[in-house]
Amino acid sequence: MQRKPDRGPMSSNFILRIIGMFVFGILGGYWGFWFSNDIAHQQIVVYTLGMATVGALFGLIATPYFTIIPIKSIRKLLVRISAENLLAGLSGLVAGLLVAALLTFPLSMLPDPFGNMLPFVAVLVFGYFGVALFVMRQADILNVMSTIGNRGGENAVAASSTSWGQGSRTILLDTSVIIDGRVADIAKTGFLPGTLLIPRFVLNELQYIADSADSLRRQRGRRGMEVLAELQKVSAVSVRISDIDVEGVREVDDKLVILARQMRCPILTNDYNLNRVAELQGVIILNINELANAVKSVVLPGETMGIAIIQEGKEMNQGVGYMDDGTMVVVEGGNRFIGQTRAVSVTKVLQTAAGRMIFAKPED
Repeated sequence: MQRKPDRGPMSSNFILRIIGMFVFGILGGYWGFWFSNDIAHQQIVVYTLGMATVGALFGLIATPYFTIIPIKSIRKLLVRISAENLLAGLSGLVAGLLVAALLTFPLSMLPDPFGNMLPFVAVLVFGYFGVALFVMRQADILNVMSTIGNRGGENAVAASSTSWGQGSRTILLDTSVIIDGRVADIAKTGFLPGTLLIPRFVLNELQYIADSADSLRRQRGRRGMEVLAELQKVSAVSVRISDIDVEGVREVDDKLVILARQMRCPILTNDYNLNRVAELQGVIILNINELANAVKSVVLPGETMGIAIIQEGKEMNQGVGYMDDGTMVVVEGGNRFIGQTRAVSVTKVLQTAAGRMIFAKPED
């Protein structure tokens, strides 16, 4: 069954044009009547009808440009703004107007023209600075308010740490990092302070992958859904799914970058291409792969350790084992010790794009 197109916006546009045509037609006719009475007494009907027609045409054409079009622009702007920025901006506006109201009376006592002009200027200046200050320092202000609200008794320290952990920042989650699954384990450790924000378009992409005809992609998507459910059960972090969107952009990665720039927050991902594109645009990236490489054990040439050699290497006489953190250790002459745990001495450490690789030789 074919779906009929929605005619709601077009009908409201048409109704507003008709209303504007009548309103401006009446105003034009009234102005033409007044003009003809003052200047051309013999042509009252001509001037009245002529100006009424001009006013009606103006209202028919121009009404949407100061009714529907500005409203749509404001709606698009409000959709792009996060709830935190919107709340901070409104609070700053109220604070700025209160300060301006306190200064209005003494400023109005000044001699003219300052007494008439400065109160209005004060409202504009303090309103603007209030919004700008609260938006720029919203994280600090929310943390201070949370700490003051939660202070008291033996819960003071716990409340302070909770406010720092959950109110310090917002982190955007990419689809790839959700499917990866390691974010849930990291969240359980408490190393992700703040709110994990998942935009609706990321969730839609994850659902699209979970419904894919390809069995592998379908399994990856379903694993991502399971990871999200697990994240929502972790008490150490706050997970929020938001309907915030970016108009005029189709790609999920582009939306994430634009959203991160608008919200001034980092993106948690392990996508190499998104990492590079975001860095070029000045967006902070939290890459799980880089984190995994950073927390691996540090070994130096000449250091001795025990390695279980489990398979042969690519080159002749090589054996391969793995450290507890998953780092590959290539043992020269270790093929004869496969299935054994041997003490080896580190000879060389290589850092590659795929990770770190350690070369060693068996201890005599």
